[in-house]
Amino acid sequence: MIAHVSGVVAEKFGNSVIVDVHDVGYEVQVAAGDFDSALLNEPVKFYTYHHIREQSQELFGFSSLAAKKLFELLITVQGVGPKAALSILSLGDSETVRNGIANGDSGFVAKASGVGKKIAERVVVDLSDKVGLAVTVAQASGVAHIPAGDEALEALMALGYNLNDATVALESIPKDLPTAERVTLALRG
Repeated sequence: MIAHVSGVVAEKFGNSVIVDVHDVGYEVQVAAGDFDSALLNEPVKFYTYHHIREQSQELFGFSSLAAKKLFELLITVQGVGPKAALSILSLGDSETVRNGIANGDSGFVAKASGVGKKIAERVVVDLSDKVGLAVTVAQASGVAHIPAGDEALEALMALGYNLNDATVALESIPKDLPTAERVTLALRG
């Protein structure tokens, strides 16, 4: 399994980025926001989901672990494959998509290319309690806002914490500490 790809952007086309990693080019399909932010001949790191089918293998890339985790939730919904999930993530950053699902906004999800009304409703029904509850609880309890790009938050979520638990664990830990130290303190807390 390929967990991440770090290298230099060699080419961009469609919704794919070719990442040159020590003279080996990996084609990584990305959401619109990640495609726009990937600049030719600049270093990039994508957390990847390696999708293996009988006829092909594809890499889907994400600039944050939170986006990758949301992608993995999306593809658990019946009728949502990797390309549809990537299309949904192209609607905005991962927090915008997460909040759209949490608020039951199937109209927002249906705006994604290749996602119809019924699939959008199924996404909202199946995932609102998995992504929405955490966001709603965090907002209702007055938990301090932690940016979506917070590496410590993403690390805790990769370790199995949900968004609310990770946010609460990091709430009292100073943001100016190194990521590893913040994660260690949160795990001890």
